[in-house]
Amino acid sequence: MRHRVTRCAGLLAVVIASVAVVVPGANAASSEIVDQQEMPDRSVELGVYSAAMDTVNRVRVLRAADPKKPAPTLYLLNGVSGGSDGNWLDKTDAADFFRDKQVNVVMPIGGAGSYFADWRADDPILGKQRWSTFLTKELPTLIDHEFRGTGKNAIAGISMAGTSVFQLALRAPGLYRAIGSYSGCVRTSDPNGKMIVNAVVSSRMGNAANMWGPPSDPAWIANDPYVNAEQLRGTAIYLSSGTGVPGPHDNPLTQPDPLGFTYQLLLGVSLEAVTNLCTQQLLGRLSQLHIPATAELRPNGTHSWAYWQDDLHRSWPLFADAFGTF
Repeated sequence: MRHRVTRCAGLLAVVIASVAVVVPGANAASSEIVDQQEMPDRSVELGVYSAAMDTVNRVRVLRAADPKKPAPTLYLLNGVSGGSDGNWLDKTDAADFFRDKQVNVVMPIGGAGSYFADWRADDPILGKQRWSTFLTKELPTLIDHEFRGTGKNAIAGISMAGTSVFQLALRAPGLYRAIGSYSGCVRTSDPNGKMIVNAVVSSRMGNAANMWGPPSDPAWIANDPYVNAEQLRGTAIYLSSGTGVPGPHDNPLTQPDPLGFTYQLLLGVSLEAVTNLCTQQLLGRLSQLHIPATAELRPNGTHSWAYWQDDLHRSWPLFADAFGTF
């Protein structure tokens, strides 16, 4: 069921010449692409040195249909695992879907349990987290230079990253023309939101206090897109969620991995029921502020990749429209 909130109501290494960019406020070293690998699925895997994190992050890129021509960029973020247990190229038809589209699709690998945020303190387990700086200041300049980017960007993410896409848009006003949140829980500073954030971070053995401080710290509110939704005005927004009730992609007869399917049902049902509530709360907030959003509220569906593939397909027209003429 679709809803419209109107103004009224995620192999041969070839080392190439590096592209460097100096990031204000980062370390003295510069961020740069340090290697490229051509992959069998027609993607390119980049090693990108982040001055902010002082490490090399892996990034997968699907080139635009005609790499010789300029193209906008769609960033696709993975969920709580950061893509370590499956990402957009492993789990969806993204490579085929974007084959004929004049858009660069960029998929960072990493950031498990980080909310892709800049953490205030290094975590004993998760280490130095400066993903917001990497994604909004370091990476876009490098991608645009290397892949003939037009400077027109959009971003989408699943689950944990369904929150992050809003936070990144707040951190870098004007960087993204459109954002897509698939099965996300955007509200983070109320008691339920704090509980969810702590559960996500602790699932990777991290401590959310190293991200935004203790629960009483104002940083929790400052990083809550629900509270700060007014700042999103003018950005195209796509939201989606199922209800947790098993749907068309939850048929045991069509599942090649019985163990994975069991996990999908055990956790995917309850997780999606939670994101359904979160999505409806956010829609109510946007409606109250008269901020338009397109929402896909399915009557069923678990917290799983097959539904997020559908979401990617359905949200593409919104992204294409936000990019305008390529």
